Amino acid sequence: MNTRRRSVLALALLVLTASLAQAQARRPMTLVDVLNVPHLGSPQLSPDGRQILFVKEEADWKANQRISHIWRINADGTGLVQMTNGEKGESGPRWSPDGSTIAFVAKRGDSEEGQIHLLGNAGGEARRLSKHETSVSALTWSPDGSSIYFLAADPKSSEEKDRDKARDDVFAFDENYKQQHLWKIGVTDAAERRVTIGDYSVLSYNLSRDGKRIACHRGPDPLYGSADQSEVWVMDADGGNATQLTRNTVPENGAELSPDNSQVLFLAQANLRFETYYNRKIFVIPASGGNVRVLTADLPHEVEWATWSKDGGSILFVANMGVHSEIFRLDASGGKPAQLTSGEHAIVSGGYNPGLDRMVFIIDEPANPGEVWELPAAGGAPLRVTHVFDDIARNFLLPKQERIEWKGADGVTVEGLLFYPIDYQPGRRYALAVQTHGGPQASDKFGFGYWLNYVQALTAKGYAVLQPNYRGSTGYGDTFLRDMVGHYFQNAHLDVMAGVDHVIKMGVADPERMVKMGWSGGGHMTNKIITFTDRFKAASSGAGASNWISMYAQSDVRSYRTPWFGGSPWQKNMPFAAYWDNSPLKYVANVKTPTIFLVGQQDVRVPPPQSVEMYRALKSNGVPTHLYMAPREPHVWGELHHDLFKMNVELDWFEKYAMGRSYTWEKAPSEGKEAAKEPR
Repeated sequence: MNTRRRSVLALALLVLTASLAQAQARRPMTLVDVLNVPHLGSPQLSPDGRQILFVKEEADWKANQRISHIWRINADGTGLVQMTNGEKGESGPRWSPDGSTIAFVAKRGDSEEGQIHLLGNAGGEARRLSKHETSVSALTWSPDGSSIYFLAADPKSSEEKDRDKARDDVFAFDENYKQQHLWKIGVTDAAERRVTIGDYSVLSYNLSRDGKRIACHRGPDPLYGSADQSEVWVMDADGGNATQLTRNTVPENGAELSPDNSQVLFLAQANLRFETYYNRKIFVIPASGGNVRVLTADLPHEVEWATWSKDGGSILFVANMGVHSEIFRLDASGGKPAQLTSGEHAIVSGGYNPGLDRMVFIIDEPANPGEVWELPAAGGAPLRVTHVFDDIARNFLLPKQERIEWKGADGVTVEGLLFYPIDYQPGRRYALAVQTHGGPQASDKFGFGYWLNYVQALTAKGYAVLQPNYRGSTGYGDTFLRDMVGHYFQNAHLDVMAGVDHVIKMGVADPERMVKMGWSGGGHMTNKIITFTDRFKAASSGAGASNWISMYAQSDVRSYRTPWFGGSPWQKNMPFAAYWDNSPLKYVANVKTPTIFLVGQQDVRVPPPQSVEMYRALKSNGVPTHLYMAPREPHVWGELHHDLFKMNVELDWFEKYAMGRSYTWEKAPSEGKEAAKEPR
């Protein structure tokens, strides 16, 4: 053998050895690993385009919560530096127009209210600017950099404060809120000036690019359930000459004035007649009032975010396309939009700098929870800026994700995501965890995922995971979305079961080892599935509805439940059959599946009584069950120990009833041992 050939073989052996060593070093993710994964958000391109701010949220087990700090990086990916490090975290960073100063919101010292702080881009100590009586949010610099706009709730009166001290604190339900208004503060003198006042709330706003006008959404109150009563308004930057542009009963958001202030774009979950319960679309209306146009009537997807281009000749937007989302550009007069990005990913958050005509955003991918990217508005290849998560693919074994499709019971095509077990071997069948998304006006997309689903840990334990985008999901056109109108459970649950059968037919799923789980709308679906079939060996229902009649009154929102059932349960000749026939509780006697229920004690979206009804029904009928209620938690849990409990108790339940094996609970890092080993 000649020397050259020996060298080539030696090099090949070296590469193979290194590859094997790297593969052996990688390990499955534990539950704590999943919870410890940071999340990036709020990317902001500097005025000169040379730097980008973003927020990095990380788990703090001592504080039992996730804490966010502000980071900065050069646009070429160099010079990563942490800008803030407050004990309670920071959020909402915004560049000053000259790029010299960063404004953000933080609670510092003894203050329990979030206030505006200013930090020089060169670093140093931040100084507190505002001393508002209530927490502030939604910061926007004026174009000349002399002031900052913000939103804040009205404070309690002195009489109300005295009553609180005396614990004379009986309140009127659904009336114990304070209106939220727009304010402005001087950067030099910290003098505050109220921009809006009245018996209404400014829910969100956008300052025009010249700083002279404001587009906003005004509602009768700040309550979530009143969103369909909010309308689009425009006014001068000082609050004068306010003009109402819309009058309808559909949720709207994202109002923004065109560069010349002549038109306003906004998004609404409606059709051109402003009938409710449609995929979100782009609308444009003259800033002086008049006829409204819908620009994406023929788009079979849902618009998640939109903004005017630099010259106002086009609109940039992000569309939910089912299992992925992409950036598009659309001529302001309408027509067919041009797709600027494409991939197995989700565009999570971002913004647009009109001066530079560049976009900056977060892309969530199967092996990466979401890095910062940027893209010229004219198009081209997106440029990755951060590399925060490079070590995840290097250190951990991650599941393969695949888009699959199948036919629903009526022949309509349905798609979803299939996650293969870490050790997947073709020809071998695996346990299947079926996860249904919430909403239901949403869709599961390619991406790393979130702690609620912990697919990395499930697939590490030998489960395949199916996430079906059942009828009622967004991104597939209005007909697909509106299949729930009038009945809710018409095809949705059948789509899920058809997807299950498809994965079984693929040879991946073992029909004798299947579990069902979901949160919110996914919990509704779980409650329905266990009353519809006993094919699942175990189930977990998180914050799910059981009785649509009682749910209608208990929840803080009703607007989209009315079209589901054709009216309210309080009206004369109420549609009783539609409400009761779609309530899982009606069929609860059919349940044989061991099921646990989880809910936050302070959940106002799907209140605890919904879970109590299902739990007590199953317990009365002798079906193995437990109900776990988390103190202090709202609709989606936020305390790390609660999150870990949710994951542990579900895995324990699934392992017992579907796998027939014991499970050792993982402990939080503060308790010492971070991850439990698989019992042998």
